[in-house]
Amino acid sequence: MKLTLAFSPCPNDTFIFDAIVNKRIDLMGYEFEVILADVEQLNNSALNCEIDITKLSFHALAHITDNYQLLNAGSALGNGCGPLLVTRAENLKMPATKMKTAIPGKYTTANFLLSLFYPEITQKECIVFSEIEDAVLSGEFDAGLIIHENRFTYEAKGLSLIADLGAIWERYSGAAIPLGAIAIRRGFNEKIKEDIDTIIKNSVQYAFRNPEKSIPYSKQHAQNMDEQVMKQHIDLYVNRFTVDLGREGEQAVRLLFEKAQELKLIPSIMEPLMR
Repeated sequence: MKLTLAFSPCPNDTFIFDAIVNKRIDLMGYEFEVILADVEQLNNSALNCEIDITKLSFHALAHITDNYQLLNAGSALGNGCGPLLVTRAENLKMPATKMKTAIPGKYTTANFLLSLFYPEITQKECIVFSEIEDAVLSGEFDAGLIIHENRFTYEAKGLSLIADLGAIWERYSGAAIPLGAIAIRRGFNEKIKEDIDTIIKNSVQYAFRNPEKSIPYSKQHAQNMDEQVMKQHIDLYVNRFTVDLGREGEQAVRLLFEKAQELKLIPSIMEPLMR
């Protein structure tokens, strides 16, 4: 059986899926057509129900639970790994209401957190996440909402931190921050869903046991080719929740969705969230 599998070129995703792409583990008879794309492209493809198994933002998943179901393995949750709101030093005292802000996508969890904690920021424009730092530095935007490996590079580029939205969420909720989900088409039977969950879990566990194996694949696709930055990125976003969400991870996701529903940022979820 051949299935489409989509994820981002970021080091955490290439680390997770390397063993599948390069057939280092038993794929249980499945073949995968791999698609790599920016997070908002992944979100939009999922919203259009184009992919069988996909990485996407938890915020986006909340809009399509009638078509997709959350898997236990592969997600990005954690502490100290949320999006950062940054600006140039001269803008630190600028009122948030006046800030033209670059965001990595309408349906990203980052944008949800920005809407939650900075509702006064209404001048927002979506651009590719890897271009946000330079767009703020150039003066095209007053502020930028950065994700992924850019949290390790913004200071060196001369940008200043306005707020760590992940840290605010953790203080606000007492829970880990759900960022990226792995979801599968709801219409597949339970055997297929279980098999895919097992394959992804095995892929993550293989990567943890053999971290050096995934380096060439990650380097091939990483925006920042510095190996130390890649390692920091993987260490931050790939953890025990990636192997299995477990009760704690599932509760963190449900809490995020409850808060988003209270603010009417997402629709009510009628179908079972997880398989």
